[in-house]
Amino acid sequence: VSSRILLISNFSTSFKLSAQHYLAFTHFTGIINEMSILIKTLEDDAFKKLNELCSKVTESDPNYIACATSTTVALYAEKGNEGLDIFYLLFAGTLVFFMQTGFAMLCAGSVRQKNVKNIMLKNLLDACGGALSFWAVGYAFAYGGQDSSKVTFIGDTNFLLMDEDSGDGYIFFFFQFAFAATASTIVAGTVAERCKMSAYLCYSVVLSGFVYPVIVHSIWSSSGFFCAWNDNPTFGSGVIDFAGSGVVHLTGGTTALVAAKILGPRLGRFHDSNGNILPEPRNFPPHSAALQILGTFILWVGWYGFNPGSTLMISAGNGYTAALCAVTTTLSAATAAVTAVLTTTIFDEFRTGEQMYDLSMAMNGALSGLVGVTAGCAVVEPWAAVVIGIVSAWVYICFSSLLVKLRIDDAVDAVPVHFGSGLWGLIAVGLFASPRNLERANFNSTHVGWFYEWSRGSGKGYLLLNQIFAIIWIISWTGALMGPFFYVLSFFNMFRVDPIEEEVGLDIAHHKGAAYDFSGSMAKNADEIDCGFDTPNYNSAANGASEPAEEHNDLSNKVIHAKEDVQCTEGS
Repeated sequence: VSSRILLISNFSTSFKLSAQHYLAFTHFTGIINEMSILIKTLEDDAFKKLNELCSKVTESDPNYIACATSTTVALYAEKGNEGLDIFYLLFAGTLVFFMQTGFAMLCAGSVRQKNVKNIMLKNLLDACGGALSFWAVGYAFAYGGQDSSKVTFIGDTNFLLMDEDSGDGYIFFFFQFAFAATASTIVAGTVAERCKMSAYLCYSVVLSGFVYPVIVHSIWSSSGFFCAWNDNPTFGSGVIDFAGSGVVHLTGGTTALVAAKILGPRLGRFHDSNGNILPEPRNFPPHSAALQILGTFILWVGWYGFNPGSTLMISAGNGYTAALCAVTTTLSAATAAVTAVLTTTIFDEFRTGEQMYDLSMAMNGALSGLVGVTAGCAVVEPWAAVVIGIVSAWVYICFSSLLVKLRIDDAVDAVPVHFGSGLWGLIAVGLFASPRNLERANFNSTHVGWFYEWSRGSGKGYLLLNQIFAIIWIISWTGALMGPFFYVLSFFNMFRVDPIEEEVGLDIAHHKGAAYDFSGSMAKNADEIDCGFDTPNYNSAANGASEPAEEHNDLSNKVIHAKEDVQCTEGS
C-alpha cells in the first residue's frame, strides 16, 4: 500500500494533478485493463497501442492518471523485453558457434591420426576467416538496406558495421555470423586429408563474404526476391526456410560436393598405385570413434540454438514457436538415428546373414534428421517431424551410396548429410507446413503444405513450388560460383597437396609434427620385445598361406625392424 501511495504521489507531482485524480486512480476503467493484457502478453507494439489509446485523454479526464501510469509501465516492459531478447539471441548464438567444436571433434575423429592437426586448424581458421569476411562485406550483402516494399538482389549498406549503433543490431550480426561460420565449415570434412591450407582459407573467405550472403539476402532479407516477409512474396507465400536447411546446409553441401569432385579422392580410395580402379573402394577407418560421438552430441546440443534461436526473440509471443522448434528438432534427430541404424542392419543381415550395428550410421543419421527438420521446425507438427526424420535417414543412406558409386570421396559424409537432407528439408516444408504453425511463426498462411492444401479442397502446391525453386536457385548460384573458383585453384596447383605429403600425413608435412606423441609408449613396448624369438614365417602353409602374402611380408618386416631397433642384452 505504501509503495502504491508513493507511486501515486510521484505521478501527481510530475503531472501536477488535482485531488480528483487520486480518486480516479482507483478506478482504472477499461484502459488499464487493456494495457495489463498487452503487457502480460509482451506484445512488441504494446507501447504503440497504449499511445493510441491515450492520445485523446486530456489532463482533466479521470483516466489521465491511468494512462500516465500505464505508459510508464509499458515503457519499462518494452525496455525489459529488449534486454531479454538480446540475451536470448546471445545465448542461442553461442550455442550455434559452439557447433564449431562439434564439427572439429567429428572431423578429427573421422580422419586418420596423421591428419588430425590439419583438420583442427582448418576448423579454427575457418571461423576466423569467416568472421572477418562476414563483418567486412558479408553482413552488408546479406541484410544491408532491407525494405519489404522493394526487391533487391544484394544488400548495399552497413559495410564494416559502420551504420550499426544498437544492441539489437550488434547481437543480430553475431547470430548471423555463427550461421555463416556453420555453412563454411561443412566443407572442411569433405576435403579433409588432401586440401591445401591456403586454398581452404581462400574458399572460406569467398563463401562467407559473397556466395552465402547473396543466398541469405534472397530468402531471409525482407528485400529478397524469395523472402516470405516481402510485401509481394513469390506466389503469395515466398520461400519458408525457418532456420536454414537450404540457406545454410544446402549451400554448404553444394560447395562440398563441387570441391570434392574437382579435388579428387584420397590416394588409394578408389584406385591402386597404378591408377587402376579397385574392385571395391578402400575404406579409411576413423582413428577415434570417441571423438566422433562427442562431436555428434555437441552438434545436436548446438542445434537447440540453431532452430529455436531462429525466432530471433523470445518475447512477443515467440515462446510457443521456440518450444515447438525444440520438440520437432529432437523428434526428427532421434527418429533419423534409429531409422538409419535399423535400415542398414536389416540390409546387412539380408546380404551377410549377420546383424551388425553401425555407429557411423547412427551419428550421421541423427545429423541428417537435424538438417532435414531445420527448414520446417517452426511450421510442422511433431508427427510430421517424425516423418521428416525417417525420410532424412533414407536420403542420407541413398546419397552416401551414390557418392561411392560415382567415386566422389567425402571423408566425413558431409555431402549426404547436408546436401541431401538440406534438399529434402525444403521439400518437406512444402508438404507438411501447417496453417496454425505458419501463423504463429509470423508467416503467411495463404498457401500451406501440400497435404494441408488438399484438406482445404484446393490441392494447390504454390508453397511446394516455391521450395523447389529455392533448391534450384541455391544449387545453381553456389555451383556456378564455387565451381570455377575451385577449378582456378586446381589449375594453378593451389588446391591439392603433394602426393608424398598426403602419404606421409599433413601433420608432419605442414604442422611441425604429429598430433599424438607415442614415442614414450613405443619405446616401452620395444623394450618388452622378446629378442630371442625367431621371426615367424608367415608364408608357410602352417601359418595361413591362403592369406595375401604381401600383408605377411609387411608384418614380418615390421617385426624385423622392431628387433633391430631394440638393443638386446644377454639373457633378455
